[in-house]
Amino acid sequence: MSLPRLPHVVLTLAPTGPSRDDDREALLTAVASAHAAPRSAVRAGRVCAHCGGTGHGRPWAEVDGSAVGVGLARTPGVLALVVAPESVGVDVERVSRVAAAPLDAFTAAERERAAGDVRSLAACWAAKEAVLKRDGRGLRVDPSSVDVDVHRSVAVFEGVEHPLTLLFPEAHPDRHPVANPDAAPDLVVAVAAGGLPVVVQNRLSAGA
Repeated sequence: MSLPRLPHVVLTLAPTGPSRDDDREALLTAVASAHAAPRSAVRAGRVCAHCGGTGHGRPWAEVDGSAVGVGLARTPGVLALVVAPESVGVDVERVSRVAAAPLDAFTAAERERAAGDVRSLAACWAAKEAVLKRDGRGLRVDPSSVDVDVHRSVAVFEGVEHPLTLLFPEAHPDRHPVANPDAAPDLVVAVAAGGLPVVVQNRLSAGA
């Protein structure tokens, strides 16, 4: 029996663990939860498309031998995991970290649209990473080749428009379990999934 196709992307936000092994365990749990499958049916790992190594690179997962789309990103205190029916990219960033980093990755149009709003630039950076992760080449591609329009939730890369989901998640799931653009201005999540809707499972602790 073939694996039922997910109708959406499932995004899980959780506190970071101390190691990549913890990330893998969290990814296994997220995939099992999204597909209502036992953990024993899920396999996951990483593979680098550039060198073939399995200690780094793009995450992958299977449920009962059927491949599913997955993605993983970290920023201090927060782990973002996505499970999708097909290729997907995700990134999570702290706005304060982007503001402090001397990034030369933004297009003139992005800077003009941002008009000095560092949160908009952080969303641009997260979106670039998400699009390039979904592409599979990651930051081996110049991120300035991706032009992000935060207001339209679209990125243009190699002449193609990529729809985005941009979220500024609330860090208190008991009050706001999905997203509140005014509640956590230091956190932004970008998902590139070809326009599929995103369902958020926010598991952040109140101190995130």
